[in-house]
Amino acid sequence: MNGATRNEGLECLRNSGRIKKQWFTTYQRGSTLMGDKTDKNTIAWLAQPEEHDYPAAQSYLNLLYDDAHCAKLVRKLHAAPMSAFKAKDILRASGLSPLGMSNAHVERDLKKIQSGTALSPLLLVRQEGQRTVVADGYHRLCAVYSFDEDASIPCKIV
Repeated sequence: MNGATRNEGLECLRNSGRIKKQWFTTYQRGSTLMGDKTDKNTIAWLAQPEEHDYPAAQSYLNLLYDDAHCAKLVRKLHAAPMSAFKAKDILRASGLSPLGMSNAHVERDLKKIQSGTALSPLLLVRQEGQRTVVADGYHRLCAVYSFDEDASIPCKIV
């Protein structure tokens, strides 16, 4: 992540009345325009996808593949290391068009970005010779893209 500052910390999340602690990572990018103006965009990310992201990915992948293949892909996603790609590159590789601010889910995720709430990384599946599948996180991807198309998005990819 060229020119990026990486910060890690511990965040307490409230989930169904329980407090859950998770590590998160933020990436801060500073850019200078004409040497006199600095624009800093910070997006907070959880260190790993949330557990409920995997069943969501499997639900979507079931539209593309049979049950056995979906289960295998989800197991691989669980075991995959974290990677990071630019928002614009993920959209290009997937062949998807970004949703706009008029989408309620994108608007919700953009508010999370602006408030500093950590987002869950994306789950991606490569298809040899075809488009990359955004198995989970399409609305987060669109929100990040509308915030900063050059932002680096953490993800797991198989």
